[in-house]
Amino acid sequence: MNRNQGYACLAAAMALVGSTVVASKIIAAGLPPFTATALRFALALPCFALLGWLTGTRLPRLGWRDWLLLTAQAGAGSVGYTTLLIAGLARTTAVDGAVILGTLPLVSAAIAIALLGERPGKATLLAIATAAAGVWLMTRGPATPGAGSWIGNALVLGAVVCEGLFILLQKRLRAPLPPLALSTVMCALGLAVCLPASLMEAPWTLALSAEALLAVAYYALVPTVAGFVLWYAGAQRVAGSEAALFTAVAPLTAVLLAAGVLHESLSAAQLAGMACVLGAVFIQGWVRKPVTVAR
Repeated sequence: MNRNQGYACLAAAMALVGSTVVASKIIAAGLPPFTATALRFALALPCFALLGWLTGTRLPRLGWRDWLLLTAQAGAGSVGYTTLLIAGLARTTAVDGAVILGTLPLVSAAIAIALLGERPGKATLLAIATAAAGVWLMTRGPATPGAGSWIGNALVLGAVVCEGLFILLQKRLRAPLPPLALSTVMCALGLAVCLPASLMEAPWTLALSAEALLAVAYYALVPTVAGFVLWYAGAQRVAGSEAALFTAVAPLTAVLLAAGVLHESLSAAQLAGMACVLGAVFIQGWVRKPVTVAR
């Protein structure tokens, strides 16, 4: 695979990540969040296990501290991220969710600065400020259709913070895990964490939406599993700073799909917010290597 093919893999992977916003919007209309999250992990886990068996990937020996960290990662980055994203998109538009989701690289950097004491450069501070301005521009615009949109936006931002905490906890592991092993463990622990909460939602008493179930299957098998394969296939063949720039494809794809598939309108404030977030991602991409995420 040459560099151009690597670029294509990265772009495709991030486009699939962007499509999860639309999938989550559809899921939110027909399934409770913990039930949807449990189904996602239950479908993705056998696929990751099969990939691990085919590639001979093995889980290294871990101490109890690392297992506690992995469980916390699963609670934050896997369960927290997915459930808050679905719950948020039940209350706000997919366009708003896409713009906020695009701030993930900057939120991760801000958490590292606040909790790990990392010293940011001027470019990083500029990127964080630009992304914050984008979210502010979006939220101060005309209210989006449906009551409680600000609550939905807050929940989506909470999902992004959970993913940022996932990245922070990953840095604290004493024994780094291979990416495929990490994804498999996250699916297994995420399923174990959210299963009791999903049972409390009593999904067997609900009229489950076929469209929502198909969206969960898509989320589990395409962005989660196929997106993982595409990202790592591309990231192995390009520089870290180049790979980081492709994270901008995710929110852009999400906005385009929200407008094209869900027929949501785009306000001037939303477009301005998206422009700021994309600009911030490009600034950040030039100065930091990307942190790969296994949700």
